[in-house]
Amino acid sequence: MIPSTINGSFAQIKLSVDFIIAHLRYLRFKDAKIAAITRSDSVQRNGLMIKTQSMEHIVPSSSNSEGTDVEEVKGQPFRVAPRYVDLHYIGEGSYGIVVSATDTQRNERVAIKKLSPFEYRTFSQRTFREIKILSRMNHENIVCIKDIIRAQTIEKMKDIYIVQDLMDLDLFHILKKTQLSADQVCYLIYQVLRGIKYIHSANVVHRDLKPSNLLVNENCDLKICDFGFSRVIDPKHDHSGWLTEYVATRWYRAPEIMLSSKCYTKAIDLWSVGCILGEMLNNRPMFPGENYLSHLQMILQLIGSPSKEDLASVVNNKARTYLALLPHTEKQSLFKKYPNAEPLALDLLDRLLLFNPAKRISVEEALEHPYLAQYHDISDEVRKNFITYTFLQDYSYTSIYVEYPLPTFEMKHRM
Repeated sequence: MIPSTINGSFAQIKLSVDFIIAHLRYLRFKDAKIAAITRSDSVQRNGLMIKTQSMEHIVPSSSNSEGTDVEEVKGQPFRVAPRYVDLHYIGEGSYGIVVSATDTQRNERVAIKKLSPFEYRTFSQRTFREIKILSRMNHENIVCIKDIIRAQTIEKMKDIYIVQDLMDLDLFHILKKTQLSADQVCYLIYQVLRGIKYIHSANVVHRDLKPSNLLVNENCDLKICDFGFSRVIDPKHDHSGWLTEYVATRWYRAPEIMLSSKCYTKAIDLWSVGCILGEMLNNRPMFPGENYLSHLQMILQLIGSPSKEDLASVVNNKARTYLALLPHTEKQSLFKKYPNAEPLALDLLDRLLLFNPAKRISVEEALEHPYLAQYHDISDEVRKNFITYTFLQDYSYTSIYVEYPLPTFEMKHRM
């Protein structure tokens, strides 16, 4: 029922324990936006005209001491040959650079991220967290780590390369250029929820869902990426004081996060999905607040002031008092805000944007919503075994030794 773009076979990720320990503080990572790789400047895709950026072909320049061909990309050496060849620059950010390449073993195009050295433990943890979580995920709507490339010895190790699925664009860039059709909006939001069901069933909360973290290919197939802010929420563990308030890009941040609740739940991801759905309906962010207060004000202007019952759900006393003192605002009609949207789409949006996280629709309920009836198939919406809290609670060297007693990191963790 859902188009599949992944064969289901996985290569082993050979990640040395010694390397992780020696370079944990030097890895830096951010999921760069994957731009379209096509031969023409624009292509027709399921009714979408997507303007793509030009490819820049990279010519091999030299060979390193280990016999691996080196190709320069924007002045930076890429040591990924001989398996990965025909590199094309895609994009870059503060955490690294991304290219597309041909995997000569599988005869397919892939995306390769080069992670640059750095000295901040926070970024190291984010990198390591994403590798650990994604290595245990196997789902059509979640980006896959296919391979990790590094030097043969710790002494020579300066960079790390992560090989992942190559997608054409992220949703952020699509929405900047094209108005999606009603069918495309429905199919894309279904895939987001399908992926989140798998993530949540593993006790993982993504915490940073936004259009730029949703990769889309020419068939409108979608994959969720960037798990650097993800957390494991174990129902057997008290997470009070552990979950941080500063998560998610502000425009897609649930109100309970802004109101200093550090005991938030998986419902924060559903709020973000609602923000994404609303943005797909008219190509405008729903709550583009310039700061904390303006963002909260925009939310309340649309969904209305919280009831006394909903106020009671706010854990922080100061935040609860602040909300109670604000002028009362009535809930606005989504039909006026989105006059061309399907009524069922707006009903789902309304349920996703409930102030009280306990009342907000769950991912299972969202998938069963009539708006998604043409795609919903519970037998095709798989779940994942639980990931325990202890899996990500410690980043000390000791914990890494315990976690990875073998010299290689194996993809068996996915199963």
